[in-house]
Amino acid sequence: MSSATAAPAAPASTPANPRSRVITASLIGTTIEFYDFYVYATAAVLVFPILFFPTGNETTALLASFSVFGAAMVARPIGAIVFGHFGDRFGRKATLVASLLTMGIATFLIGLLPTFDQIGWWGALLLLVMRLAQGFALGGEWSGAALVATENAPKGKRAWYGTFPQLGAPIGFIIANGVFLLINFALPHPDGGAQRSEEFLAWGWRVPFLFSAVMVIVGLWVRLRLVESDAFARVEKTGAVRKFPLGSVIRHHWKNLILGTFIMLATYVLFYLMTSFTLSYATKPTLEGAQATAEAAGTAFDPAAYVPGLGFGYTDFVIMQIIGVVFFGIFTLLSGPIADSVGRRKLLIWVTVGIIVFGLTFNVFLAPHVDPKFTGALVQAGLVFGFMLMGATFGPMGAVLPELFPTNVRYTGSAIAYNLSSILGAALAPVVAVTLWAAAGGSAGLVGVYLSVMGVLTLIALIFSKETKDVEYDTNIGAGATGSL
Repeated sequence: MSSATAAPAAPASTPANPRSRVITASLIGTTIEFYDFYVYATAAVLVFPILFFPTGNETTALLASFSVFGAAMVARPIGAIVFGHFGDRFGRKATLVASLLTMGIATFLIGLLPTFDQIGWWGALLLLVMRLAQGFALGGEWSGAALVATENAPKGKRAWYGTFPQLGAPIGFIIANGVFLLINFALPHPDGGAQRSEEFLAWGWRVPFLFSAVMVIVGLWVRLRLVESDAFARVEKTGAVRKFPLGSVIRHHWKNLILGTFIMLATYVLFYLMTSFTLSYATKPTLEGAQATAEAAGTAFDPAAYVPGLGFGYTDFVIMQIIGVVFFGIFTLLSGPIADSVGRRKLLIWVTVGIIVFGLTFNVFLAPHVDPKFTGALVQAGLVFGFMLMGATFGPMGAVLPELFPTNVRYTGSAIAYNLSSILGAALAPVVAVTLWAAAGGSAGLVGVYLSVMGVLTLIALIFSKETKDVEYDTNIGAGATGSL
């Protein structure tokens, strides 16, 4: 009897996965997923309005492109339910492999799509289908990666480990935009290095999408070497696996589902304003620049109907964004140990207050000035500050959302909260921002107010939530026997 009782104790002292494997698997998967997402986001600004949505009006074409971009957010909760169901019932490993494959195939196929000139609006429809597949895949990816990190974390370091899947966001951004920059530099530029060439629009934009296949192969190799965490093995051993995890989340954990959704809201809005909106706003010509271009081309120009931007070249501004994203990565990593020390809730409350203040000062950083160098300096400062806040709020989410739910429904609960927030935040943010930008006649002030309002909603959710730092994964398995709700 003594040997029988001693045998199960061995796995408890030995991690199911080595630390290096946990960090690599959680980081590389989200890096690939975010790379795929950023590649689309960049193309949605630079390429798709021209090649897939030639409406004759720049603002309308951009809104159409962003609408397809946002459509993926609608598919994400569906992916969260499907992947969460299988992840909570059969394990995290197979689910993570499936999500990565789905995202990789969809991204690769976007690189092969015919454009409007070739098949008309069918091209836009196929783009929408591939975009929905991307959203469906990302709906299951993030939560699975966060669970791989946090369920294998040593005691007292769950938030620190949870920052590694989050770090995939800034790394994916840098790789995706770096690839676009390299292609843009490599192709001829008759109008200067900051301009999109005919070759870039003809075929160069496809290369980043096709390149994703290489990254997916690497990611699959890493993830196939994972084994299930002790936390999930304990759920199986105790008979706490749910037949229908979604039903259990809705019946028993609805309050935390709502809180988690709104805790993530400001993070999503800030994220897409700092990446997609700022790229559109900053690279759109100023009123004077657009008028001069129209006069040189001998075309009519209506200043009253034109929504101006800051007039930065694409290359120049993406480099500025990459500088800001470096701070995103640094503050993502710094947030983990701080959240483990002072608590997730306290840290996020202070960071959210910072986001609210940043929104109210949005136009200070993004307003045009007479001196272009002064404008550039302020914009760069705004990017750095915004991405610092982004890292500080995004980093702890890898631990916070999973900690709101017991192990037997953790994948489903955290995935749905994360991805419902994507509809309220990420799906609406680019469209709302462009609409407010146009309504304000080219000013970013109303966009900043929108960010602050979303920050207030997140702050309210944090005030009503509880600290999760001391939640024990070993004992927080979840009640119920196999086959029950």
